[in-house]
Amino acid sequence: MGCAVSVYQVGKKKKHKGIIPEVSIFVPSMRVPAQCDLHRTLKGVIPKDLADRLTSIRNQILLIAQDTDVSAIDELQKALDEYLSLLVGLTRKEFGHQELTGFKWKNLEDGQEETSVANSWFELLSVLHMMAMLTLVEANMKLAPRDIAMTERAVSGVSDCMRDTVDLLLKASGYLDFCVQNVLVHIPPDIKNKLPKHLHQGILEATSNQALAQGTEIQLGLALESQNATLSVKRRLACEAVSYYAQTLCCLSGDNNFHGTAKKHLLFIKWKYLEAKAAAYYYHGIIIDKGTEPSCHVSAVCCFLAAEELLAESKKASLSFCLAEPITRTPPAWGVMKHLNKKVPETAAKKSQMYGYLLDQEKDLRVLPDLPEFQLSLKPDDYTLPEADSTWDSEKWDISLKEHLKDCEETD
Repeated sequence: MGCAVSVYQVGKKKKHKGIIPEVSIFVPSMRVPAQCDLHRTLKGVIPKDLADRLTSIRNQILLIAQDTDVSAIDELQKALDEYLSLLVGLTRKEFGHQELTGFKWKNLEDGQEETSVANSWFELLSVLHMMAMLTLVEANMKLAPRDIAMTERAVSGVSDCMRDTVDLLLKASGYLDFCVQNVLVHIPPDIKNKLPKHLHQGILEATSNQALAQGTEIQLGLALESQNATLSVKRRLACEAVSYYAQTLCCLSGDNNFHGTAKKHLLFIKWKYLEAKAAAYYYHGIIIDKGTEPSCHVSAVCCFLAAEELLAESKKASLSFCLAEPITRTPPAWGVMKHLNKKVPETAAKKSQMYGYLLDQEKDLRVLPDLPEFQLSLKPDDYTLPEADSTWDSEKWDISLKEHLKDCEETD
């Protein structure tokens, strides 16, 4: 599986001399809340207890994200869920608070530069994006060894770990898909154009598709270990991974201004796309080779040679990715790529020798066949926003707000 940008810590980054991080699931960007005075801007506009809770939980998220590592993911996710139920009320038109206060966020990978937007839908988008990135970090933790010195994966429980990882990838994809379909549409164009790159529609869609691609890749690895998985199933999964990665590249191609982690993201997808195509051509070649016509054998050899070339190109792409800032290292080959690193060169050499005479005789047939296309199996998990906290619909809203305004006048 692939190497990825290291986000071992959600917030404060502790530097470990001499350690180059290794990860298996790519995490494009981790954005966390920055300090902003919500309480002051909400004062006298919504009930005091609601303003207090919004401010308190957001500050709690900020502190956990800045001062702890990924061991606090569960605590963060719980706080984010609670915050969402309060935040949903701020997005409701009937209250007229959508542009009431500025919300600040910062990106951990670009020098902590802050973004401030006075729009509650931006805040909702940022929260859901953070939840998606945390889920990708959690998926990475399932696959990457915590001890950097480890070179081999533990054998026990591997299948369960892989399935859990696929579930997390689908969950992350679901958050991002919801952002595109149900959140971005509420943000005015002038604000949308000023959003950080990682919140642009193309990047959100790319990261969602990437999660589906990596999930399919893991499923192919599981199929490789299953006695019940046929060659057709393996070829289909390999071809589906190619389609997902191709969609990801298409989403990323709309912006040529890549630098930092955005550039590393693109390099990662290019690398994984080459790996996926190598796997697809290998399994396609095996199936074609079962035919009896000379053309079948020639086409199969073309597939094996293409797989070998793609595998070599993918190794170069892997090196380019790992050397791009922030520097990472490739994890030991495992799953389907560990299998293919051995089988592809062996099969290409064996079949080229076996059918060398046909390649010479049937030069007109030496054309690389197209990969078959299949309906894609994995879909993002369905996500639904939590119900707005009951305080927003409380019959005591007007009373509590009048009392709050009266308290404000007395203290001013």
